[in-house]
Amino acid sequence: MPQNVLLAEDDRAIRHALERALTLEGYTVTAVADGVEALAQAHRTPPDVLVLDVMMPGIDGLQVCRVLRAEGDRTPILMLTALVETADRIAGLDAGADDYVVKPFDVEEVFARLRALLRRTGNGALDDAQTPAPREPRTSGAQISAAGLRMDIQARRVWRGRRELELTRTEFELLELLVRNAGIVLDHSTIYDRIWGYDFGPGSKNLAVYVGYLRRKLDEPGAPALIHTVRGVGYVLRED
Repeated sequence: MPQNVLLAEDDRAIRHALERALTLEGYTVTAVADGVEALAQAHRTPPDVLVLDVMMPGIDGLQVCRVLRAEGDRTPILMLTALVETADRIAGLDAGADDYVVKPFDVEEVFARLRALLRRTGNGALDDAQTPAPREPRTSGAQISAAGLRMDIQARRVWRGRRELELTRTEFELLELLVRNAGIVLDHSTIYDRIWGYDFGPGSKNLAVYVGYLRRKLDEPGAPALIHTVRGVGYVLRED
């Protein structure tokens, strides 16, 4: 079955071009021009994935994202942004977005990121060659712990000591991967493959942004850092 994409972009030329490209790629696309229409359409006919422009008149993409997440809607969201500063990307992640593409973008990158988001939520139709390596099995109600962190996988809750952390879906999955491999250095390619299902290449800052934001949520005054950078290789979770 074709995957349903809700596209919200106020620039008519970009909206029409991306709508056509996604349709030719096999998606069923509903394209709207602003955040108000996006919310109305998402409530009327929930899509499989949303593509939201950050800067739109009235209700912008970040506000749309916040509203949907506050309602408990976990539909994957890809943000389109002309803002390239790390702080701007963090704002999108904080709003609940799952990924972002910086304008001007290559449409093939948009396709790749959509495929990765749909794979993670089990909504993507993959052939055998595209199917990512299976993750470790998860036991219902299982809890895992390492370096002072405790994670309830089924409930998708995590604590550092007695403090519960509020994490987005991607942050939770990234932390789970690090906790399950505590003390082991995971290279960038491995993390991209396990979390996004796609390696965005050495020029991508996507992973660094998520790690930075996760560190901010984990850090406590006077407590040791938990996520460490191994320069030129990747990241490791350990309590020094």
